[in-house]
Amino acid sequence: MNLTDIIKLCDTNLFLLINGFHSSFFDGFMYAVSEKFIWFPLYISVLFVLIKHWTKESIWLVLIFILCIVVSDQVSSDILKNLVKRLRPSHVENLKGLVHLVNGYTGGKFGFASSHAANAIGFATLSSLVLNKRIYTYSIFAWAIIIAYSRIYLGVHYPLDVFGGILIGVIAALGCYWLIVKFRPSLIQPNVNVTIEKQVIMVPVLVLYISYSGIIVLSIFH
Repeated sequence: MNLTDIIKLCDTNLFLLINGFHSSFFDGFMYAVSEKFIWFPLYISVLFVLIKHWTKESIWLVLIFILCIVVSDQVSSDILKNLVKRLRPSHVENLKGLVHLVNGYTGGKFGFASSHAANAIGFATLSSLVLNKRIYTYSIFAWAIIIAYSRIYLGVHYPLDVFGGILIGVIAALGCYWLIVKFRPSLIQPNVNVTIEKQVIMVPVLVLYISYSGIIVLSIFH
């Protein structure tokens, strides 16, 4: 057995361990967390903060956020999935009967790398760097990590798929932040970020907590 086989075996065993811990409540919770449309209010609330604080200059930040998501999504989903062609655990014949799936959801054929993880971590990294507020940073990274974890829980990604997505998201976000520093440094000067009003930065944080509360309530009655 070579090193690649050992890594794949360890990855599979870790996947089965994580995926094996499940309950009716978390089935509903993780399935909902993984649905992208549920987080539209969060994205809109961050957009609100950008427009509220940076006014006309916010267009540059909006464009850089779009670029970050496009890059992380395309690299993880279109490029790497078709290049690596690693089957999702939900599509592996040898794992049938061992993988816990929710609502029959199996995802596409290939899994490396996780675009959910890439997009969530990319958004969390870039927005935390731009907004530069501790309470927001803690909240948004907790959100991103839960989304990444949900992909393993739902049985559609191995841990390495998720780790690869996280790496792509971080690199995309840091690259986009570098573009801001290089071409629009005035947008992220310390004196600019410090003046973001607490009630403004709390909008996305509250939206995030309210969204989670709604998901929890729905999961209880799932």
